[in-house]
Amino acid sequence: MARIHKIHQLFSHFLIVTIYRRRNQECCLHSTSRSLIKSSFLGCTSQIMGYTGINYSSPTLASAISNLVPAFTFMLALLFRMEKLALKSSSSQAKIIGTIVSISGAFVVTLYKGPPIELTPSPSISLHRPLGSPQSNWVIGGLFLTSEYILVPMWYIVQAQIMKEYPAELTVVFFYNLCVSVLAAIVGVFAEPNMSAWRIKADIALASILCSGIFGSFLNNAVHTWVLRVRGPVYVAMFKPLSIAIAVAMGVMFLGDTLYLGSIVGATIISVGFYTVMWGKAKDNMDESAETGDPESASNPKVPLLQSHKTQEMQS
Repeated sequence: MARIHKIHQLFSHFLIVTIYRRRNQECCLHSTSRSLIKSSFLGCTSQIMGYTGINYSSPTLASAISNLVPAFTFMLALLFRMEKLALKSSSSQAKIIGTIVSISGAFVVTLYKGPPIELTPSPSISLHRPLGSPQSNWVIGGLFLTSEYILVPMWYIVQAQIMKEYPAELTVVFFYNLCVSVLAAIVGVFAEPNMSAWRIKADIALASILCSGIFGSFLNNAVHTWVLRVRGPVYVAMFKPLSIAIAVAMGVMFLGDTLYLGSIVGATIISVGFYTVMWGKAKDNMDESAETGDPESASNPKVPLLQSHKTQEMQS
């Protein structure tokens, strides 16, 4: 049923982007069609690998391995010359050290629990299965999850390359989700041959599909693609460890989860590493702006991202 839900979610996003897509935009995607197919294949495959890996192991292991995304993205960005690395430069040193510190903090949050810190007397329900539970096969699950989080940085790189050739986020996301929907439907037919499972009922399942299609696929992919164009893949990947700390905080505030010392320590380490990388990226942007002498460029930290994006559209 999870596969069917994902397919319906992607198709709902497909309809949304069809409505809001620019009608007067020239369809010149011939040069990027191969890259779009690659991006769709990577996106679809990574999601299948992720769901399969969690099924074999646990969400805890998935969270732990997801912390490797910034490191993989940084290495691929260097390989494809999307990031500059000068070991003697303070900005490069900050990005390397910050990435390592942020990943270390995410592992602390995931693997170290520590004593509980009671903030509220409300009981909490844990949905995580331990790594050593009889139902889980963490070796096979770990292989699937590692494959997923190798494919995710590759998706970042391909999507960033597409945006360089065709900087139209909604159009790119439109065709991306169209291809992913077709691929997911093909896989779903073989994985779930029972046609009764494909029926959509007017209940909470329909609301879940619409909400996940709007907020999960539409906004998520559109924002990711836009930031990939404006700031690059490393900037996007650095928010992955930070999301673990945010999830812990949201669980404590809204679900009554127990707050542990390891979560506080890990979140602090993540914040230090995150802002270290952001400082390195900002210094790189300031240096590039000083070299080009263009105060209105997107790399100028004094110009907001949305204003810079609007200026680029007016110039084009």
